[in-house]
Amino acid sequence: MNILVINGSPKGKRSNTYRMTQAFVEGMQQAVEDVQVEELTVRQLEIKPCLGCFACWNKTPGKCCIQDDMQMVIQKRLWADVTIWSFPLYYFNVPGGLKSLIDRQLPMVLPFMTEREDRVGNGSHPMRYDMSGKQNVVISTCGFYTAEGNYDSVLSMFDHICGKDQYTTLFCGQGELFRVPELSNRTDKYLGYVKNAGKEYAQGGISADTRNELNRLLYPKAVFEKMADASWGIDKESGEKEDDSLVFTRQMAALYQKEAYPDKDLVVEMYYTDLDKCYQMILEKEGSRVITEDLKPYTTRIETPYSVWHDISVGKIRGDEALMQQMYKVKGDFNLMMNWDEYFGGAGTTGKQEESGAKEEAKGSSGIHMPTKGTTMNILLIPWIVFWVAAAIDGYIGGLISIASVALVSLLSYRNKKTIYDVLTGVLVTAFSIVSILGADGQVVLPLSYLSFGMMWTISCFCKIPLTAHYSMNDYNGETALTNPLFVKTNRILTLMWGILYLLTPIWTYIIMGTKISSLTGAINSILPILMGIFTAWFQRWYPARVARGK
Repeated sequence: MNILVINGSPKGKRSNTYRMTQAFVEGMQQAVEDVQVEELTVRQLEIKPCLGCFACWNKTPGKCCIQDDMQMVIQKRLWADVTIWSFPLYYFNVPGGLKSLIDRQLPMVLPFMTEREDRVGNGSHPMRYDMSGKQNVVISTCGFYTAEGNYDSVLSMFDHICGKDQYTTLFCGQGELFRVPELSNRTDKYLGYVKNAGKEYAQGGISADTRNELNRLLYPKAVFEKMADASWGIDKESGEKEDDSLVFTRQMAALYQKEAYPDKDLVVEMYYTDLDKCYQMILEKEGSRVITEDLKPYTTRIETPYSVWHDISVGKIRGDEALMQQMYKVKGDFNLMMNWDEYFGGAGTTGKQEESGAKEEAKGSSGIHMPTKGTTMNILLIPWIVFWVAAAIDGYIGGLISIASVALVSLLSYRNKKTIYDVLTGVLVTAFSIVSILGADGQVVLPLSYLSFGMMWTISCFCKIPLTAHYSMNDYNGETALTNPLFVKTNRILTLMWGILYLLTPIWTYIIMGTKISSLTGAINSILPILMGIFTAWFQRWYPARVARGK
């Protein structure tokens, strides 16, 4: 397959549209073997405007009287199986250089009048060359929030050139966002869909699902237009240029997702320590705004060098790692930082709709898609607690009840993700239950069960991901939290505390089991996980906030 890319952007390979085109071509190359790709950058070519002399029709048929690069372009057009027209929208049509190239294709048609089968226009000219089987793709970005309604002129022109419904289009509004590193998470995701579109195109056609993703707005209209206005760096009232740090803060505020509004206004204060400049982002029910004077009491204050926060935003530095290295500090409500992505995550286009569409699904044998739930510590704790309470009262009956609890918990949690510790719990509780049923001394069995439980927690401290992190991640952006060093360190400390507690528990358990209240051993010890659960919830908020304050 021969692919010709005609890059009509005056910016050449720095073009936002060219990034889309590259992704599309990469997809095609993955789908088809033996692909030859040629690129023509219009701004690098010498292509003069058409003179309208019609010499290519009557004096030198098929040859233009102007001696420049256009003869080579026509040969490439004839060579290509697929021509990709790549350009930004300029004044609702193609850039001037590309328009000259299109005009100069006149030698490719004959002068005779003919009627078109697709009924586009009134009258046409037959092709001089056999172009049957050749395909065209039109890829373009524009600076409006949507492509819809802005490409009428382009579509009309390519209907005449290629034939109605005889070419494929990929139009993307908000194209300027491709050059903003801070938004790479969202734009890279979109480019992934473009790449997939190229793959599907080479295999026969772009699917409806991929089309839906390509037609989805990168950001809602209000968010995009706010970011676009801020990007110019000009004060709306005075027309004066604004400081780069203020422009940056305005763009950050524009990403605020008002769906995350927590029933009270939030004041996020940005103090750039290296510039000695302070701004506040006011997050309100109807949107966000930035103030530079008459500052309010802050909800959360971030003290950071501007260079550090900018590098975090463009992905040069991980924000969590920078915090661990105390490259910036946070004062006030740290909960906002823990849920930063919810407020400023740029989930993009449709807010809650996209969020719900991104939920993981599992397909059962019936063919029905069922949502997969996250991990839950209930699967870990309930079998142990049942065993400790029931086996302390009656070893035989308690063992039977415990085995039943393992089976019941497993059945009720079939849609939940399981961890290695959930599986290990099922094996260990079942084993201790069987030993208890067989008549083993409860004063020995119960302390050993606590010891094994404590060892499981303690050993996991030396693993890459400590035990509690597998469960608490559900409240902190899911599995992405497992890459956060502060989150992992917090949970490593907690896991160690749980482990130490249950390594000590066998001592007093053995003592209590030798007294008259031995039947209450399990009930007494079951109070411990409740208290530790309360402590865990507090520590997970307190410790990260302490680190963020630089302590």
